[in-house]
Amino acid sequence: MILIGIGANLPSERFGTPVQTCEAALSVLDQADGIRVVRRSRWFESAPVPMSDQPWYVNGACIIETQLDARAVLGVLHSIETDFGRIRAEKNAARVLDLDLLAYDDFISSSEDHLAVPHPRLHERAFVLLPLQDLVPGWVHPQSSTSLADMIDNLPDDQIARAMETQHHPEEGYLGDD
Repeated sequence: MILIGIGANLPSERFGTPVQTCEAALSVLDQADGIRVVRRSRWFESAPVPMSDQPWYVNGACIIETQLDARAVLGVLHSIETDFGRIRAEKNAARVLDLDLLAYDDFISSSEDHLAVPHPRLHERAFVLLPLQDLVPGWVHPQSSTSLADMIDNLPDDQIARAMETQHHPEEGYLGDD
């Protein structure tokens, strides 16, 4: 199972609000060569981590199917971010779009390879774990063998993430163009 994290906290000139930008990114990802979005989570709003005066984020996650390897998927994600106007200026900066390769089946790679899979901080982030709970409640971290439920139980109390009111529900699958 290949899991992608999606987030934004700045409006986009081309796509609009962070929610609209994230929806557009899902559509572009689904149309990328060799990638199909199978299912997606609800959108969540979350406070910045670490806490700052940045605008709150919109976050979600999706499951994709592809024959591309993890490095190629990451390249597609970075290309989409760039196309949407993402500028990588500083760590934890506000952004128009953030796409993360959270997990690629049971593949494990360290950051020494410039490809850290599973994402090295996913277990510490409510804005990642709660969307994953929508998609794959029984998921187990391939490196630590920790259940999603246990990771959520171990989140710091200061992380704030809550489901947004939207018309999409994860059991409906992906609502993009086929």
